[in-house]
Amino acid sequence: MSLLNGVSYGLLLFMLSAGLTLIFSMMGVLNFAHASFYMLGAYFAFQLSEWTNFWVAFLIAPMIVALLGGLFERYVLRKTHKFGHVAKLLVTFGLSFVVLEIVQLIWGRTSVDYKVPAALDGSLFKLFNSTFPTYRAFMMVVAIGMLVSLFLVLKKTRIGLVIQAALTHPEATEALGHNVPRVFALVFAGGCALAGLAGVIGGNAFITEPGMAQSVGAIIFVVVVVGGMGSLAGALIASILIGVMQTFAVGLDWSFVGGLKSLGFTVTPETFGYPLWKLKLSQTAPILPYLLLVVMLVVRPKGLLGTRDE
Repeated sequence: MSLLNGVSYGLLLFMLSAGLTLIFSMMGVLNFAHASFYMLGAYFAFQLSEWTNFWVAFLIAPMIVALLGGLFERYVLRKTHKFGHVAKLLVTFGLSFVVLEIVQLIWGRTSVDYKVPAALDGSLFKLFNSTFPTYRAFMMVVAIGMLVSLFLVLKKTRIGLVIQAALTHPEATEALGHNVPRVFALVFAGGCALAGLAGVIGGNAFITEPGMAQSVGAIIFVVVVVGGMGSLAGALIASILIGVMQTFAVGLDWSFVGGLKSLGFTVTPETFGYPLWKLKLSQTAPILPYLLLVVMLVVRPKGLLGTRDE
């Protein structure tokens, strides 16, 4: 059951990191406001659910986020292009604070009551006294559907081929008559839509509050770097790996003290480094992705499947 929970969380991370990976592949800059679009997706879905129902929110909220992302790229980010990557990085960093303040002004500083729809509430099945929520299964289906759709769009459609050409040879693509800036805007909006969709299905599975962007923002950057900058396949592998690793770690009550005692060593509060040895694996779960990031940067800086050096 922990494996299924880990995979479902990992697929949610992939929905977030896929959009960020696409944006980085084309523009060569990490969008620091990417998690903010995830938060906007959750809040828009909450508000639309209040006015209509979850299914309307599920369809409309990502579109609104995509529109906002496209407008930001067209009227703000594109104008900073001539100033280099640092300017683009800083403007997305500033946007993340603007979005946070707007969210707090409209919806307040506390969490909102964004609920799982009644049709998807409850358990899907029971295994060894543990239940697997129906909504978790729904999240997995949506994420897998997004993965398949993304693959088909990029590999089997004309616009997908144009996007791939613009990723690697923007000048040649523009010479063939394609509007590369428009493709840039489309990719940025699409990446934001994926983040918004993740917010729609993740906001009620976890919690919708102003700190949610900060809580996942660092993790998705870890996913992108570990998977390999610009690699969607790498992002998928890294997402599943981190999701499963964190989920299993939370459920394990192991500590170095227990391991050392089982090997015959005597460990007491006077033992050197005792505060460290007594830590349980479940307590270290939040830092495991960052430890993996450090190891990856030392062993393979390009990531699992990355090809870029930036």
